[in-house]
Amino acid sequence: MQPGTAWPPTPGVATAPITVDGVADRYDVIVVGAGAGGGVAACVLAEAGHSVLLVERGEALTLADLPRDHLRNARVFTGLQRQIDPPMAGNPRFHGEDLLLPGDLLWHNNAMTVGGGTRVYGAQAWRFCPEDFRMRSTYGEPFVDWPLTYEDLEPYYDRVEWEMGVCGPEGLRPHDGPRRRGYPMPPVSANAAQPVLERGANELGIATAEVPLLINSIPYGGRPACIQCGTCVGFACHADAKNGSDNTFIMRAIATGRCQLLTGTAGQRLVTDGSGAVVGVTLAGETWRRTISARHVVVAAGAIESARLLLASDIGTAHDQVGRYLQGHLYAGAVGVFDEVVQDCKGPGPSISTTDYRHRNDGVLGGAILVNEFVPIPVEAWSRLSAFDVVPAWGKAGLEAMRQVYSHVAFVVGPVQEVPLPTSRVTLEPRVKDRYGIPAVRLLGSGPHDEDLRAAEFMVERGQDWLRASGAKRLHPVRLILPKWPSGGQHQAGTCRMGLDPRTSVTDPWGRVWGHPGVTIADGSLHVTNGGVNPVLTILALSMKVSEHLAEELG
Repeated sequence: MQPGTAWPPTPGVATAPITVDGVADRYDVIVVGAGAGGGVAACVLAEAGHSVLLVERGEALTLADLPRDHLRNARVFTGLQRQIDPPMAGNPRFHGEDLLLPGDLLWHNNAMTVGGGTRVYGAQAWRFCPEDFRMRSTYGEPFVDWPLTYEDLEPYYDRVEWEMGVCGPEGLRPHDGPRRRGYPMPPVSANAAQPVLERGANELGIATAEVPLLINSIPYGGRPACIQCGTCVGFACHADAKNGSDNTFIMRAIATGRCQLLTGTAGQRLVTDGSGAVVGVTLAGETWRRTISARHVVVAAGAIESARLLLASDIGTAHDQVGRYLQGHLYAGAVGVFDEVVQDCKGPGPSISTTDYRHRNDGVLGGAILVNEFVPIPVEAWSRLSAFDVVPAWGKAGLEAMRQVYSHVAFVVGPVQEVPLPTSRVTLEPRVKDRYGIPAVRLLGSGPHDEDLRAAEFMVERGQDWLRASGAKRLHPVRLILPKWPSGGQHQAGTCRMGLDPRTSVTDPWGRVWGHPGVTIADGSLHVTNGGVNPVLTILALSMKVSEHLAEELG
């Protein structure tokens, strides 16, 4: 497939959700969750000829619902309800005994809408590298190897990149696994930071390349190229150049005529027969409850909500593995203040990266990439720069400092691979139920592993080295770490991890829940480890792999 020839939107295809009155009594497959994994699953199964009901707790938000509201942006936490959060009322979570509400950083929402996090993400499209699938073999305990390899997933990485649309550099970077072909689109054009940081990288002898992005750098898939507006991460794309499951796989699924989309609806409970096989789902809207039968159910609601649904249904719980190993990413790196302009607000922002530190770092388990950051909206820039003592936090002095400093600041940061902990977990609070009558989530865990902190400090040092060599006059460390809380957030993973032994995992290598025919997991909760990169491309590829296997099983 050549650039511009991916599946185009079909004129006149009705993508609006149905109402509960339009829901049939039975489907071949019910998919719970219309995010990255669920969108792929619905598409694969519908295109294979199966009837699909795609259920989403959030709504199908339009661009009018997602204006460029800086105070409700998905990356800021002002105490206001953000555009992609569920309602504040009726959606409690707990950490220990502490009550959490949507909009709180520690509630760990990604995005509750059709498309999930892909609707508002920054769209970095990294593959896990071969070592990421064999962390125990590479580093030993307490890691566990995946029950599959990079080579097993590579064909699906390739297909997602071409079917969805990824722009990126030519050739392989350090630690990359082999690829059958390059990206379908060239990188987005450079911004002001790229040549400055490239100069420093050359001085240090570290390899750099442009950042792979699920963004159209040229017209592709029937949609236009990125206009580099600078309001990318945390926002919906008003140019329709950002590629999410909502404008690719879900549109394809609905275009078959065999997939229906039902929004504002939660999966309340998986229904089983006398043998423990899953035969349907009890769905809940604001004013109704209904049980729908299915030959098979795919759970793809995200690491926290997928575990919650299994726990509420008492599915896969025989060995107390559901909900454990919740993980996300620490973020670490540095911010530098330059004499020259390094922030020209030319989006998306990430234009140069190094993968030198993903693995094989002395004294460190795993590692991370380093990437220059997205264009920060003013409230986000002020929050970070004041926290790092680059500008005063308040008053006229703070405003003046922001005016002077904003265009002279560069961040280089990366997501640090975490050691998964069995004590970092999703549980239920049966005494408190949400607006749909489902027991509330109670998160347990007390912060990162010591090795995560060691790796984060290593990446802080590497980030400072890079900025210093690039000419930064002032340096400040960046440590985005939750010291007393379980990880999760936008990169949440684990909780239903795949494996070879039902005593230590929730599913087999095909995402099928041990001991319960009729249910497959198809999201980031399958991840055994979460890599030192953004995980969305792996979620998409893994969902495609397990969904194709399911389609073949269903016949």
